[in-house]
Amino acid sequence: MRKHWLGGILLAGLAAAVGWGAGYAHADAQQKAMVYELRTYTTVDGRLDALNARFRDYTVKLFEKHGMKNVIYLTPIDKPNTLVYLLAHKSKEAASESFKAFRADAEWNAAREASEKDGKIVEKVESVFLNPTDYSPMK
Repeated sequence: MRKHWLGGILLAGLAAAVGWGAGYAHADAQQKAMVYELRTYTTVDGRLDALNARFRDYTVKLFEKHGMKNVIYLTPIDKPNTLVYLLAHKSKEAASESFKAFRADAEWNAAREASEKDGKIVEKVESVFLNPTDYSPMK
């Protein structure tokens, strides 16, 4: 019983964090429409701190401004110079439109330019779109 109760709290907290609302049933209905995007950035050697600063100071807020939901940001223990993060979108098409608007945003372009004054930051970007399985706790 305790495990179910705790799982419900965690799911409700995650739902609130990604903007699905506070109610568990509401969150469950909203989740079914979401598409997730797993993005992996490999930085130029020694530039992970600059990338983290850019995300912390600008990118995360600008993603939200353009309709993308920030789910989690991670740095792998055994992969230096790597940032992995998960975004939630209403659809793959919505993701495309959001990124198009994001890339055209003057604030983003200014932040990118300023953060790269000491040189290029990102070496490689990988993106994978994901749908939750029917048995996934988070849909």
